[in-house]
Amino acid sequence: MSPRRIPAPLLDVALVGASLLDVWVNVATDEPLRLAFALAAAFSLLLRRRLPLITFLLTLPAVMLSDAVVAALAALYTLASLTRRRTLLVVCAMAFTISDMTTWPSPAFDLSDPSTLITLGYTTATAAAFVFLGQLVQARRDLSLRLAEISEARDQERLLTAQTVLAGERAQLAREMHDVVSHQVSLIAVRAGALQVGTQDAEVKEAAATIRRLSVQTLDELRHMVSVLRASGGRPTELTPQPSLADLQRLVETSGIEAELQTDLPDGLPPTVQRAIYRSVQEALTNVRKHAPGATATVRVRHGDGAVRVTVTNTAPIRPALPLPSAHYGLVGLRQRAALLGGTVASGPTADGGYELRLELPAEGAS
Repeated sequence: MSPRRIPAPLLDVALVGASLLDVWVNVATDEPLRLAFALAAAFSLLLRRRLPLITFLLTLPAVMLSDAVVAALAALYTLASLTRRRTLLVVCAMAFTISDMTTWPSPAFDLSDPSTLITLGYTTATAAAFVFLGQLVQARRDLSLRLAEISEARDQERLLTAQTVLAGERAQLAREMHDVVSHQVSLIAVRAGALQVGTQDAEVKEAAATIRRLSVQTLDELRHMVSVLRASGGRPTELTPQPSLADLQRLVETSGIEAELQTDLPDGLPPTVQRAIYRSVQEALTNVRKHAPGATATVRVRHGDGAVRVTVTNTAPIRPALPLPSAHYGLVGLRQRAALLGGTVASGPTADGGYELRLELPAEGAS
């Protein structure tokens, strides 16, 4: 069981209290300018989650004018835990170091003095420690998110595997019922009909008619059951509705990523072309979610010059992607499907660090 986290408001109040204590220890009350900047730095920590960079900048004057540095270090840690701009963090750490080494109103300091160099190293190490701590917290948060996504994906995979096994068993049962049971019941009905016509005994004729009627009724029920089992087992294909362009908007909306659909396709495209478009967009959005966490995507579907062109473009990921198990057959399958329809599939990275998948198909499908 993981330890309970401290509520954010309570943590903010604790940091403000620690900063005020630092002000009380290091800033004299007869220095109103230093005291004002130090108090402003302490209370600016209430903004650290929403405006981390501005909060850090607000704490720098207090570091320049006094020895009260708790607020600045807390703001630097918060900034490091929320931003991914490493250059900004280096600049902020250097700004803290220079501010802490500077004594106003005489900003100059002597680097030839060994004690100054020792103080410079200590101050730099302190700033770096809080930056590294913030980055560590950010990495831990990202890892927790990715682990949750992996766990969700594995649960979904287990569910799909169970459904596939169940569908296969149902399809097998449907074949057995059709090939064996239905055949035998049909034979019973035929024999009962022949007996009903060929006998002169009234009781036998009535019994044969009853057997034939029940056999025909049983056959009707068996055919219905076989249809249900085949539909749930994925056969025959006409019993299972196939995706079309009408389902494309819902696919984009339920993809789990921020995606936009732009389409101008006409009505009446062949079902094979519609399915190829749907499956290509589905595979592309799945890859975005797996390999580009936090990225946004744009799906463009255009028609012109007798061809349908589909482009799925995503931005660069905002979080590092953890390696996930994959057979790498998705794009191969898309290329094979497109080739059967006389089309092509191309994919590759974009200049801004994203990725793009392009599909082109003849509008009439393969002949």
